[in-house]
Amino acid sequence: MRNLDGTGLKRLHREWRRRHEPDVALLLDSVQTPYNVGAILRTAAAYRVAHLWLVGATAPPTHAKTAKTALGTGRYLTWTTCEEPDEAVQQIADAGYGLVGIELADGAVPIHEAPLPDRPCLALGHEDRGLSATVLDACSTVAFIPQLGKVGSLNVGTAAGIALYEVNRRGW
Repeated sequence: MRNLDGTGLKRLHREWRRRHEPDVALLLDSVQTPYNVGAILRTAAAYRVAHLWLVGATAPPTHAKTAKTALGTGRYLTWTTCEEPDEAVQQIADAGYGLVGIELADGAVPIHEAPLPDRPCLALGHEDRGLSATVLDACSTVAFIPQLGKVGSLNVGTAAGIALYEVNRRGW
């Protein structure tokens, strides 16, 4: 076994792209830290997220720290900025997506057991406060990521990566 060179890496990713055509979107609800948004953008580009809605105080992709962390992957993504969560929720519904909250909340189900709509839009919230009440109420499903250790929550960028992987894993 050996590490893949550039050609081998392109071949591997091309094979996976042919297996699955994802149709997943993201809503970032006041994710303020530019480094977190940049990490989410990079992961979103890796999983071919169809569209992102950036709501409220979410750091913009054009912010220097966001762009630095995203490492240029923003060019592979499209996004819409919304001042208010209800505006984004309406646009998401109009685009035919079902909203799935990734949140530690009453009634949330483990993400691997969560019923997902055909076209999920994963909603992730503020680093401390989580999803706004408007977004949480609009979710058809709310899922949490089971954790086994003594730490009570994950970084929002890490949670986004796990959630995107799980949604795509189901399609594989």
